[in-house]
Amino acid sequence: MSTTHFGFTEVDEADKARKVAGVFDSVASRYDIMNDLMSVGMHRLWKHFTLNVAQVRAGERVLDLASGSGDLARGFARAVGDTGQVVMTDINFAMLSRGRDRLLDAGHALPTTQCDAEHLPFPDNTFDCVSVAFGLRNMTHKDLALSEMFRVLKPGGRGLVLEFSKIWAPLQPLYDTYSFKIIPKVGQWVANDEASYQYLAESIRMHPDQETLKTMMEAAGFESVDWFNLSAGVVALHRGYKW
Repeated sequence: MSTTHFGFTEVDEADKARKVAGVFDSVASRYDIMNDLMSVGMHRLWKHFTLNVAQVRAGERVLDLASGSGDLARGFARAVGDTGQVVMTDINFAMLSRGRDRLLDAGHALPTTQCDAEHLPFPDNTFDCVSVAFGLRNMTHKDLALSEMFRVLKPGGRGLVLEFSKIWAPLQPLYDTYSFKIIPKVGQWVANDEASYQYLAESIRMHPDQETLKTMMEAAGFESVDWFNLSAGVVALHRGYKW
């Protein structure tokens, strides 16, 4: 059986999805407050930047993968208006339910689908924009997920990947200390779950860097791929098109 990484640990491919599901089942109830604490609120600015780069217009159809608590989906819903549609998906039921409920509270009743981003249940050429924020690194076969994003895009559509990436080298020692010494402890104090946040810190280090992810998107079919470094490369937003 093939193996893959779960953080720094090698596991059977068949086990990774189950282990990742366990992480997000555990952190779902404290996901939003932990995002604010871990990023010192910066995740809101990163997502706001992503919404601006997406340039979603009224009447368009948007697919938000690994929607989590629905921050991007809510922004997209405002942009597409009553004539468009935003579909939220997540492989994890606890996270998807939380995101759905948050958006209902905000006045947005969006279609939600629990599904694997590596095998999307949508026809070819369906969406004007497909996004994934802080979800790609948790997927077992990132190449399949990127190919699926490309498949369901309409010609002229764009795919967006917001994800932790390779930080500016002089800041790496400080970032490592914060990631491996502080974040797991905050996870223990706030969410009573140090192990899950240890995994999340490790998963960032195992994710492809900016140039490698660009190459992967191009291999999936995307063209005119570029990226934007945010917060000195702590996060990068990649954008590609289906011409």
